[in-house]
Amino acid sequence: MPTPSKEPIRILLVDDHAVVRAALRMLINSRPGMQVVGEAANGSEALALTVREHPDIILLDLDLGDSSGLDFLPELLTAAKTVHVLILTGVDDPELHRRAVRLGARGLVMKEKTAEVLFKAIEKVQEGEVWLERSMIATVLDELHGNQGTDPEQAKIAKLTPREREVIVLIGQGLRNKQIAQRLFISETTVRHHLTSIFDKLEVSERLELLIYAYRHGLAQIPS
Repeated sequence: MPTPSKEPIRILLVDDHAVVRAALRMLINSRPGMQVVGEAANGSEALALTVREHPDIILLDLDLGDSSGLDFLPELLTAAKTVHVLILTGVDDPELHRRAVRLGARGLVMKEKTAEVLFKAIEKVQEGEVWLERSMIATVLDELHGNQGTDPEQAKIAKLTPREREVIVLIGQGLRNKQIAQRLFISETTVRHHLTSIFDKLEVSERLELLIYAYRHGLAQIPS
């Protein structure tokens, strides 16, 4: 299902092949709740369109002929403060994939995947989550969190997505699911999904136990 939003997810395509861009545009525009707002074949075009269109998601290819999408990925993130970059590539290079994440990409989809996988990745990244291949998750988390595997609790916390951390902060402020949904502009169903994931990752069974855990480990502040 498309992400529950009144406005469509605005997407910028960055790929040096015009035929690929045309196919992606047709595919994405056929999906309710999504809209392609621009196409770019190189870094300068991508930066100009990002500044002008302020897309929500940039689908960025790694191989752009004479250059790499990673060469200007940080500039894209700076050009529009709320933009999320999702790598869409046919390059099967784990080190490049990890570098993309280190530079700020919120996810990666291989071009061999189905359209439904791409749509799901776009929706999840737009909601503030990350989208990575299972084989990448453990390695990336280990790198980004400084080998915290020696501390079991820190290892659990490292699995939380940025959106899940936001939910925990709001729970710590005493907000209920409906209020959290309104604050984050998501549905109550999505909030419940986040909570299920949080409970599983932190190995807690209910809301009060989560509150205690969050206060103890600095994930939320006790209201004054």
